[in-house]
Amino acid sequence: MALRLVFCGTPAFAVPSLRHMIAQPDFLVESVVTQPDRPRGRGQETSSSPVKDTALAAGIAVYQPEKIKSDSAFEYFTRLKPDAVVIIAYGQIIPQRLIDIPRFGWINLHGSLLPKYRGASPIHWAIANGETRTGLTTMQVDAGLDTGPTLMTMEMEIGAQETSPELSARMAEAGAPLVAESLRGLASGEIAPQPQDHSKATVARLLKKEDGRIDWTASATTIYNRMRAFQPWPGAYTTFRKKTCGVWGKPATTAEASGAAAGSAWRVAGMIWVSGGEIFVSCGEATALRVESVQAEGRKRVTAQEFAAGARLTPEDRLGQ
Repeated sequence: MALRLVFCGTPAFAVPSLRHMIAQPDFLVESVVTQPDRPRGRGQETSSSPVKDTALAAGIAVYQPEKIKSDSAFEYFTRLKPDAVVIIAYGQIIPQRLIDIPRFGWINLHGSLLPKYRGASPIHWAIANGETRTGLTTMQVDAGLDTGPTLMTMEMEIGAQETSPELSARMAEAGAPLVAESLRGLASGEIAPQPQDHSKATVARLLKKEDGRIDWTASATTIYNRMRAFQPWPGAYTTFRKKTCGVWGKPATTAEASGAAAGSAWRVAGMIWVSGGEIFVSCGEATALRVESVQAEGRKRVTAQEFAAGARLTPEDRLGQ
């Protein structure tokens, strides 16, 4: 008999797992629960979540409670009484009375090797912190924040130039069969939930706009890691002549930085200089960032060379003042 499931999720990261669950003959996705339709994008037009769109295309009933803690949500899950609930990036904390309903619990796919990087932004902070490896964990949800017992893990390498959207998409695809395998193992008794070592826990908090502000006293590698991590939001930004601008670039090689430096003035953090047609910015730890493109406030994104030509740089110009 097929395992009766409710799938609970919202963004694109959850879609590969939903599609995989729908395609498995030993699973029956009876309902999809997702966040209410909300204004999205620059135009702030009301639109549905990627998970809702996927469910409707597959002919699956969709439930969108404003608050998952509500009595109506409790009545909904009680009426369905699924064998398990798969929850991936849903966006709300699940109350204990809902956790207790399915016999195999709520199974979550988390984008880190728990207990490391618990919280809302594990993929972003792993890249920002310069990690070269990360992974996925399936776990049973409890009342805490990613504190429940784990089921299975999968280690993954982080590419040296990989951005958060790129790694997220890769992890979402890899996680889909991991969720299915975890469900089967739990149902057959071949997988026993294992408690986490809470003493080793770290937290990947929700991103803030301020996280994207570039600290030019940090090394170029640190700045680059944060540029990769904080795409598409909050991005990496600084100030130039008292106006905000987005910056994209990569660490300069030692040879580039040494060859471009004229005297010691470039050691001042945020100092801009041009060498061999390339634009460099001085960073901490005697490093430099080779700027690739810039988007000045209220303008379109342009190449570093176009920015320099339009700005008519002077020796006194610095980023981040």
